Amino acid sequence: MTEPQWVPGDESGLQIPASVSALREGGAEFLTTAFHASGALAASNRVVRVTQAEECFGGGTGSKMLLAVAYEHPQEDLPEQLFVKFSRNFDDPSRDRSRHLMVSEIQFAALSRTPGFPIRVAQCMFADFYAETGTGLIITERVPFDTQGNEPAYAKCLDYTVPEPLEHYRAIVRALARLSGSYKAGSLHPGFYQRFPYDAETSIAREKFIYDAAQTERRALRVCEFITRYPQLFPDNLRDPAFLARFPAEALAFHARGDAVRRLIFSEMDLISLCHWNANIDNAWFWRNGEGELECGLLDWGHVGQMSVAQTIYGGFSGAENDLWDDHLEDIVATFADEYARCGGPQLDPVQLQEHVLLMTGWMGIAYLMDYPSVLEKRVENLAGVSDYRDAPIRDNEDARVPLHMLSMFLNQWQTRDIGGLAERLLDAHSPTARSA
Repeated sequence: MTEPQWVPGDESGLQIPASVSALREGGAEFLTTAFHASGALAASNRVVRVTQAEECFGGGTGSKMLLAVAYEHPQEDLPEQLFVKFSRNFDDPSRDRSRHLMVSEIQFAALSRTPGFPIRVAQCMFADFYAETGTGLIITERVPFDTQGNEPAYAKCLDYTVPEPLEHYRAIVRALARLSGSYKAGSLHPGFYQRFPYDAETSIAREKFIYDAAQTERRALRVCEFITRYPQLFPDNLRDPAFLARFPAEALAFHARGDAVRRLIFSEMDLISLCHWNANIDNAWFWRNGEGELECGLLDWGHVGQMSVAQTIYGGFSGAENDLWDDHLEDIVATFADEYARCGGPQLDPVQLQEHVLLMTGWMGIAYLMDYPSVLEKRVENLAGVSDYRDAPIRDNEDARVPLHMLSMFLNQWQTRDIGGLAERLLDAHSPTARSA
C-alpha cells in the first residue's frame, strides 16, 4: 500500500506533508497556513513564493530539505533561509523504521517558541506530527554558519581542527546546564512539564543490554584483537598487554551489573532534568557576545526529554579528543554544575556528577561501542595501511572516523579512570547491606 503524502497533524489539525515532493506541491499556500497556525507569521503577512526547495542529505533518519521563501512583508526577525526535517524516509526502509523517534523533537521545537526560553535554538517556524503513522516535520531557520558573526560549522570528531576546543565545550555545557537548570527551577513554559514527564522505572527499563553475557565477552575479546591488529589507531595506554588481558573480564563484570548501574544513574532526582541527548560539536553553532565570551546555540533535539544530566554531559563531550577527557573532564563537570545551580537547579556535588558521567560512559560503551571493530573493517578498505586516526581514510570518512573515536574515547576512560572498578565501588556502597551498616 502506498503511504499517504499528506496526513492530519495532531497539534494543528492541518494536513501536513510527509515528504519533500509533498511540501513542494503545497508550496507557498501551505507554508503560509502553517506559519500562521504556529504564530511564526503574522496574520497580515504571507509567503508569496518558494525560491528554493532542494532535498539534502545528512545524518539522522528522515529526509531533509533546504527551503527558502519570500514574504509579502519581509522582516529582519523573519528568516527566509529555512531547513526542513521530515520524520519519514520513503527511500530507506531501515531509516524509516525510526520515524516515531522524532515526536519528542517536534514537541520540543514547537515549545521552544515560548517566551523566556533560556538558550538559542534554530527558530521554529512550524512543527507537527501524526502519531498514528509516525509522520511529521519540523521547519526551522537555517543557521547562518560562517556569517553574521557566527563561526563555521564543525564536523563531529575532528576537534584537532577546531581552534580552542576546550572553550567550545565549555560553551556547550553552559548551554546544556542553562536548559536543565531552568527546567529544574520550574521557570520554563508549563507545556514543557506537561510534554516531558519523568518516570524513573520507565527510564531504567527503557534500554537493556541487547547482548547476553557470552556475546558481551566475545565482543570484548574482539575489541582487544582489533587493537592488537591495528595498534596504530589507538593511544599507547590502550595497547598495553596488561589492559588487553583484563578488559574482557571487566566488561563482563560491568555487564552483569548493568541494570543496577542504570538504576543508580536514573534514580538520583537532583540529576534528573530536561536534557539535550547528543550535543556534540556538530550539533552546535558558535559566536561571541559583547563581552567576547563564546556562546552557542544547539541543534538536533532528537530524544530530548527528562534524563540524567550525566547523559547530556556525555552526549555533549563524547566527541572530544582523549586529551580533553584526560585533562579537563573535571573542568567540564564543574562548569556544568555551576551553571545548573546559577539557573535555579540544585547545587550538585561535582565528584558525584563526574562519577555518573563515567558510569554513563561505561554503560554506553558496553552496550553499543564494542560493535565498532566490525563496522570499521567494513567501512575502511585497508585499515592496516592507515597510519593513525588522523590519516585521510579515517579523517575524511565520518562513518569510520566517529566509530573509531567513540571506541577509543570509551576505552581510554575505562583504562585511565577504572570505570569497572568505579561501578563496583559505587554499587557496593549503595547496596542494602552497605546502607544498613
